[in-house]
Amino acid sequence: MMEQKHKNTATAAGLLVAMGIIYGDIGTSPLYVMQAIIGNDPINELMILGGLSCIFWTLTLQTTLKYVVLILRADNKGEGGIFALFALVRRHAKWLTLPAIIGGATLLADGIITPPISVSSAVEGLKMLKTKEGLPYVTDTVPIVLVILTGLFIFQILGTKVVGKLFGPIMLLWFSMLAVTGLLWIENDWSILRAVSPHYAWELLTSHQAGTAGFWTLGAVFLCTTGAEALYSDLGHCGRDNIRISWVFVKIALLLQYFGQGAWLLHHQGMLLAGRKPIFELLPREFLFTGICIATAAAVIASQALISGSFTLISEAIRLNFWPKVRLIYPSDQKGQLYVPSINIFLWLGCVGVVLWFKESSNMEAAYGLAITLTMLMTTSLMAYYLHIKKIDMWWILLFLVVYISLEGAFLVANLQKFSHGGYVSLFIAGIILLVMYVWFRATRIKKDLTEYEKLADYVEPLKELSRDETIPKYATHLVFMSNAGRVSDIESKIIYSIFQRRPKRADIYWFVHVDTLDEPYTMDYKVTVIEPDDIIKVNFKLGFRVEQRINLYFRKVVEEMVARGEVDITSRYKSLNEQNVIGDFRFVVLEKFLSFDNELPLMDRLVMKFYFFLKQFMNSEDKWFGLDSDAVKLEKVPLIIKPISKCNLRRVD
Repeated sequence: MMEQKHKNTATAAGLLVAMGIIYGDIGTSPLYVMQAIIGNDPINELMILGGLSCIFWTLTLQTTLKYVVLILRADNKGEGGIFALFALVRRHAKWLTLPAIIGGATLLADGIITPPISVSSAVEGLKMLKTKEGLPYVTDTVPIVLVILTGLFIFQILGTKVVGKLFGPIMLLWFSMLAVTGLLWIENDWSILRAVSPHYAWELLTSHQAGTAGFWTLGAVFLCTTGAEALYSDLGHCGRDNIRISWVFVKIALLLQYFGQGAWLLHHQGMLLAGRKPIFELLPREFLFTGICIATAAAVIASQALISGSFTLISEAIRLNFWPKVRLIYPSDQKGQLYVPSINIFLWLGCVGVVLWFKESSNMEAAYGLAITLTMLMTTSLMAYYLHIKKIDMWWILLFLVVYISLEGAFLVANLQKFSHGGYVSLFIAGIILLVMYVWFRATRIKKDLTEYEKLADYVEPLKELSRDETIPKYATHLVFMSNAGRVSDIESKIIYSIFQRRPKRADIYWFVHVDTLDEPYTMDYKVTVIEPDDIIKVNFKLGFRVEQRINLYFRKVVEEMVARGEVDITSRYKSLNEQNVIGDFRFVVLEKFLSFDNELPLMDRLVMKFYFFLKQFMNSEDKWFGLDSDAVKLEKVPLIIKPISKCNLRRVD
């Protein structure tokens, strides 16, 4: 049984698991950030000091202040991520649906770029290992990267509880290595610490000797904070206090490493990097191979942060009707553990494609960061409205918007130069995901708005008469309909049609089951309304969005409790079986809509609905989503008529 309440206290084990799950993306950014900032230009002091100053203030203002201090406060019963934030504000502002969809789509697209760039950056360190003849042992790292990524995606089925326990100690070792090697180089030149002053960042961005190139450096600087959104998405895995406390250690280790790389770069002014990676140059030669192995292990964890965050994102998107009802698996009873097979395959295919397309991490840097900048801007807009409904003073909200729209807007403009160099890849993927989310949401709204309901009270007597009519063959002893009607007094007209007209379905007891998915993650409540004793019963389940849909199990539990209370008799009504106390059979009926040809729709709605039903044919059927046993389920297709055709130029000829 999953935990019902979110525990937010920090523990030693929680800190270790947080280290293994949360900080992969941010933690491995030293592998490529300084290299991306320097680029192909000769190493110069202004670029080093200005770049370090930008990194320091980005990690402070963006990662620490915005996400760790402010955004983590906006948790939905312990769950985080842009969709959890949207769930907190959507009742107050429907127009925020679009920012939420854009943010979710771009975050999921970013999950396809993060694993390849992190793992490739680490594995490419093997090219620094030379034979006695001075030749590299490894010249092509692409096969190694593909094997590592494939292994990671296979590993997902074990759950993040297992992953966190295995990866936590590795990340602790990684950050310790970053801190120690960085500090050793800082001791060689303590003057590097002057880069903390924002003066150097301002000087780089406004008066760089290469004209306007200084401002565009922000596109590379942004790579140091790309994992902040994944940090928020994984809130449900680790808890707020575990993240905040562990971040103190992580940030110190990262800054020591960045400034250590800066000290090394100052000693090589005027030179070209020419593929050299500063992070590996800091390591003693005898420790290089071991350091590369640790870096590769840490890069695997960088991938994990986005993968687990993507699983969480999809589960919340399904609940919000932003995504098709794909299969969700809960590998353990640990709260927050989730595995989504279809998304795992989608991300793996995307990662393999990125590796084969770009081949080297330096090429991937051009595609990285553009999509996630849009996610952060959308999160800023949602957070501002969240602060508004929490009655925060308007001046503080205005300050929050001005600071972060200016900061993230600058990052977005700087990242736009990456579009033609590879940024189009992440935006193309984000566009496809955005299209699916919009179509699914829009089609679901169209269906919901046009679903017809009738008063169940009007059919109590007809149902009782049908139940007693022995001229009609009995369909089942207990007939259970899955209903969309949340109100106890209502029932869909399609269900009434199915019972009385399509094929009269005679049963001894009619059950109507409705599942209401709540914004809270772990609620498991139900309410029973006996409309007519031993004839008509309605059951309403109220399940949290992180609770597995196992209606077959839950319904059986409800029936057992009702029998124990004497509220229903479930023995067979056949005389010979009743005398032996044989339990009657249960049969579920699930109505699945299809788009009728008898529709006259506007062009946009017609395209939306056609694409919706095209997607639906590749998804789980409704009975599988509800977790019903297939041998006891009747899947009945009913036409969806949105707007009947009004004109029919047909005439009778005598």
